[in-house]
Amino acid sequence: MLDLLDQHSTFTTEHLTDLAFGSLGRARNRLNLLHQREILDRFRHYRRPGSQSWRWTLGPVGAALVAAGRGEAMPRPAAVRDATARLAMSPRLEHLLATNGFFVALTAHARTASGARLARWWNEAACREATANVVRPDGHGVWTVGGRAVPFWLEMDLGTETLSRVATKLTGYAALGPRRAYPVAFWLPTAAREANLHAHLSRVGVPDGVSVATGADDYAAAHGGPAGAVWRLPGHAGRLTLADLPVSGGAVWDG
Repeated sequence: MLDLLDQHSTFTTEHLTDLAFGSLGRARNRLNLLHQREILDRFRHYRRPGSQSWRWTLGPVGAALVAAGRGEAMPRPAAVRDATARLAMSPRLEHLLATNGFFVALTAHARTASGARLARWWNEAACREATANVVRPDGHGVWTVGGRAVPFWLEMDLGTETLSRVATKLTGYAALGPRRAYPVAFWLPTAAREANLHAHLSRVGVPDGVSVATGADDYAAAHGGPAGAVWRLPGHAGRLTLADLPVSGGAVWDG
């Protein structure tokens, strides 16, 4: 859990329940204990009515444990708390939580589905480094089911950009070359926005060498989440599971 928080910055209580505990009550008890010992830190914003779920990060002791495990210099407690404060006020926070939630959903599915596994999960920084900043996906994963591996780039859409802006992101993926020509998986908030994106792509086209799949959060909520039969391909009817997305070549780049 500490390694995941170090790599992906923050998770909600519900995320960590799915990742590590299985029971919300057990998760709350353990997380509160880790917070008391400064292994974890947490924040949330005021919301009315009700209360927002805690967002968890590494605390000073947790950050020190991660650094010690890597043979790195111990971070100053004040620096760790400052990083948490900056994250709490970041305009990218909700986007980050949505991206992490996507991969958490796959991990949770794999815990109960025989033969399924999220074999790789990279954050945005790791993606930029691996692709020399040619593209800036929100994440990268390799989903395996029954021995078949499906690598993909994730583009998380919260509906805040124009569809033309969303579509222009595909230009960079065309420059990656065949070795990294994984499906670009757009995850959109609603099936209506997803349909509008497909209509836009039908007009402007998809760059040669790029494959695209789309899923909608509201549709997926009732159809098995991102691992389920929720993915649409431009120009094709019906929906596929993530494990059934077509992958050119078949080899998974080793990074």
